[in-house]
Amino acid sequence: MVNVPNEGGVERSLLSWLDAVGWETHGQDGSRGTHVLDRTYDRRSNEIIYWNLLEEQVIALNNEITEDNVERFLNSLRRDLDYENLLEGNQHFHELLTKGKTFTVKNGDDGKETIYVDLIDFDARTFLDANRFHAVNQFSVSRGTTIRPDVTLFVNGIPLVTMELKSIAQDNDYYDAITDLHQYEDDVPRLFIPGLFNVAADTMEFRYGAVGAPAEFYEPWTDAPEQYTNEDNAMKQAVQALCNPATLLDVLKNFVFFEKRPGGDAKIIPRHMQYYAVKRILNRVREGEHDRGLIWHTQGSGKSFTMLYAAENLLSGNAARNPQVFIIVDTDKLNSQMRDQLSNLSLARWTEAKTIDHLQALIEEGSSQLVLTTIQKFQDVEPNVQGNDEVVVMSDEAHRFMEADLGSRLDAALPNCTHFGFTGTPVREGERHEDRNTFREFSPEGEDYLHRYSVKQGIDDGLILPVYFTLRHEMEWEVAEDALDERFEREFRGMSTEEKREFIRDNVTSRTMAELEPRVERAVEEIHEHYSENVAPNGWKGMVVTPSRRSAAMYGERLIERRSEDAVEVLYTATKDDPDLIQQFHTDAEERDQIVKRFKQPDENPSLLVVHNMLLTGFDAPILKTMYLDRNLKNHNLMQAIARTNRPADGKENGEIVDFQGVFENIDEALDYDAETKAYAARDKEELFNELVDQLETVMEIFDGIPKDDSQEAANAAVSRISKHPERREFKQGFRRLQNLYESVAPDRRLIEEEIQDEYKWLSRIQVAFQRTTSGKDKPEEDMREKTRKILNENVDVGEIRDDFPTYKLGEEYLEDVEGLDNPGVKASQIAHATQDHLHPRTGQNPRYKRLSERVTEIVERWQSGNVSDPEAVEALKAVEEEVLEVEDEAGDDSAERAQFAIQTHLTEELDEAVESNEKGTQVAESLVETFEARVDREYPGWETNKATEQEIERLILDVVAVEYNRGDLIDDPFVDAIRDYLINNYV
Repeated sequence: MVNVPNEGGVERSLLSWLDAVGWETHGQDGSRGTHVLDRTYDRRSNEIIYWNLLEEQVIALNNEITEDNVERFLNSLRRDLDYENLLEGNQHFHELLTKGKTFTVKNGDDGKETIYVDLIDFDARTFLDANRFHAVNQFSVSRGTTIRPDVTLFVNGIPLVTMELKSIAQDNDYYDAITDLHQYEDDVPRLFIPGLFNVAADTMEFRYGAVGAPAEFYEPWTDAPEQYTNEDNAMKQAVQALCNPATLLDVLKNFVFFEKRPGGDAKIIPRHMQYYAVKRILNRVREGEHDRGLIWHTQGSGKSFTMLYAAENLLSGNAARNPQVFIIVDTDKLNSQMRDQLSNLSLARWTEAKTIDHLQALIEEGSSQLVLTTIQKFQDVEPNVQGNDEVVVMSDEAHRFMEADLGSRLDAALPNCTHFGFTGTPVREGERHEDRNTFREFSPEGEDYLHRYSVKQGIDDGLILPVYFTLRHEMEWEVAEDALDERFEREFRGMSTEEKREFIRDNVTSRTMAELEPRVERAVEEIHEHYSENVAPNGWKGMVVTPSRRSAAMYGERLIERRSEDAVEVLYTATKDDPDLIQQFHTDAEERDQIVKRFKQPDENPSLLVVHNMLLTGFDAPILKTMYLDRNLKNHNLMQAIARTNRPADGKENGEIVDFQGVFENIDEALDYDAETKAYAARDKEELFNELVDQLETVMEIFDGIPKDDSQEAANAAVSRISKHPERREFKQGFRRLQNLYESVAPDRRLIEEEIQDEYKWLSRIQVAFQRTTSGKDKPEEDMREKTRKILNENVDVGEIRDDFPTYKLGEEYLEDVEGLDNPGVKASQIAHATQDHLHPRTGQNPRYKRLSERVTEIVERWQSGNVSDPEAVEALKAVEEEVLEVEDEAGDDSAERAQFAIQTHLTEELDEAVESNEKGTQVAESLVETFEARVDREYPGWETNKATEQEIERLILDVVAVEYNRGDLIDDPFVDAIRDYLINNYV
């Protein structure tokens, strides 16, 4: 027997992997595993915790909790789930899970005492035996609406991990799973109040994200201890490495932060490299064999949070009894960033060293807390004043800590510390510069690093992007040699020949050349053209890095002439002694901060920054795509600059360096560590072009046998072919990659010479048609790239596309027009898309719309799986669409009519014998609508989401249904939610 790959197969595999690492699993046989626990522990469908199981565990874990008081405790715990804001509730419940819940118990005959009740045993020696770990599939929760995630992990009956699984064989991937998880969080937030994180996975990929996290923060877990390493199955490795009971409880207890953010609070959980680096730090401190270590994590991987997780674990006593922890940075800017970060986190014991004296006092005091300071404050701290013999120091940007004598000052002040260096760009400058060798400073003999996360790993995980270099450093110089010699001799005739040569060596430098007006003019022309054609159309921004303030001012003047004063900002500091050319662009710290904030916003100017000695370290702006580099950077300075462009953003395929100085020649020296890093840090366009050619051939093969012309017949045949599997999946995934590659390569004359552009234009037209005739857009890039739109606008007859594949407004005329299409596959796809497009915003207006939407989904699924033929699907979908039109006619155009009809339909069709007749249903509906219009103020923006509105609607429902019509038996949460939604949705 052949079983078609589907989500059920992914589900069963995942349960078997969990079973192998210690989970008690139910559902591996394909049945609904949740039924086993539901029957065993008598769970009602609206409950999200197995209360009877938790009751047993709470009694077992806490001596003070008995059969006599456990119910009172659980009733109190139930109230801890009653939060309207998911993140607030999640943070509150996280504290209960990790620190225990306060509870008052009797003490003797008359006394009482307050205790902490543990819900989970975190003791590494006992947790496996003391806790109950269940993994079940199809856990269904009904609270107003019903959700049923694929797999849920429970510890002592409490849901900690919610998993949604997809099968790419069914044209669904983990992006779709993330969308479903977000919908679950909106529909039944109560399930996620205790949650640690969610998992979205498909047949090939695994992603996890904290409760409440947006899609871009669902990340892979690609590393694993030896016992979980599986080179043949990365998804199995991820599941077992992250979700084994020990790691899960460790993350829950020791690796969660809640961060206050302007747009809304966020829950922060660790990336794999952060987690494993912290584990190695703790082991080194615990074992005490070595007193140092290097954490080498590439730029953009989150080193700051690695340090903060380490600090939290150290202060919690997970490696030392009572340690004092220092985080040291080397600039005021980094200090300010870390201070702001700490202020917004749920990390309690920390302080900032305000002055040198304050730092010395903190060192002498030795209190067990986190101390944030700059390395510069150690310059006058007295030696041997360490007041705590368990000091751990973490130095950020450690490659810069060997300069001058500051490192020595730190060592003298804290002679008995364990010192960890953190860097994304270590320095190894050879025997002549031993004081500038990061490895020598921070690594014990025989060890290069304690933990490493490479550029390649960062790119593979999607945390950073590859960076491409565009070389512009060779210019043709037309030099009038005789005139130059004559002028030089006249100006310096008093100098000897040797003195002249020495002057030239010292003063005619690359900086001098960079400040020559003819060169600046030519470079600005190149930057303006490149930015206009390659960067701006896609919404990205750029930065020009100059070797001097003079050259920065010259660039700034000329770029402003070409692009406007608002679009360009120049950043450096000047003094009153500087010439007017330089003074004109002087900015103070506050002005620069405001400029940088605007630069980071997609819809605000400036779009180009010109900088000198600024923003090359500690500057994180994902919108920055291209750096125009006219400064000769080397070693870690070059890597720092590259890292400014490699931050991911939606639709951004790579960073780019346009190199006016030839610094690409320094890349080998800057990456003098291993071949792997060299290969991934910067790739040339030749490699990218070859990948584009191969990908184009792969996608074009999908349409073998179909003419590649502009006829209606060819377009219909192409869309029909990719409307069903497996071509549908191959095209969606293949064209998405092709888009990214084309965007990165263009412009390139070979696209024209080798007729690549023509084939790409043809595929782009098919993509437009495909999107208009399918029920969803590609994810995560839902819209065509701006550059692709530009190509289409300039080279494709849009009118002709519209004639072939018009966007019809749903109505009787649409049904007539669609009859003119001969291809049933295209016809079914168009009807399904248009009907769902029409139904989607209306599903909350009337229960019939929701039922019809579900019917469309069912028909499409049966059609795409081959159980229904194209003509049958067309007829079934047309029948549904005609019903939609009938419901719309019957509901009417007036808000009151639509609301009354929806409520009447709910009473007579959704509830069994709720009213004795349709007439009675009409009466109740009329009364509810009239009362709603009389009592609910709808004259201000946002009335529909106001809490007072919801409360007033709930009161009027009670007044009408329970009081006026004496039908209190109808009142429950689902009924009130439904009536309230009908009233609101039909009036907005």
